[in-house]
Amino acid sequence: MEIRRATSVAEVVAAEHLFDNPARPEWAERFLTTAGHHLLLAYDDGGPVGFVSGVETVHPDKGTEMFLYELAVAEPYRRRGIGRALVERLAALARERGCCGMWVGVDAGNDVALAAYRSAGGKDDGTCTVLTWAFA
Repeated sequence: MEIRRATSVAEVVAAEHLFDNPARPEWAERFLTTAGHHLLLAYDDGGPVGFVSGVETVHPDKGTEMFLYELAVAEPYRRRGIGRALVERLAALARERGCCGMWVGVDAGNDVALAAYRSAGGKDDGTCTVLTWAFA
């Protein structure tokens, strides 16, 4: 398995089977060219099998944080550590870019997502559905 940052609309369109809806080239282009937007693709067996997207957010009293927007792994490739690897790579990118942390919102009861995020170092208090990563 290899993880690479998407840099072209063609790469995004080739991974559209992983998204909720078909990729729109004009939106993909805008995403890829907007500062602070990141799309990492996991490749195995010659094609994309997973992705994570993140957006850098800036707030006056929090500084810059990475918002983990979405994570997906194709059904046949789940439970192989691909989701964890994608989240870890996004966290590493966030640290490289000087983010003070990373966060993700998770639907209540989504135990699979919670397990993936926790395995990649996400912390929560056990009562909420927002996990955070603090980068000292």
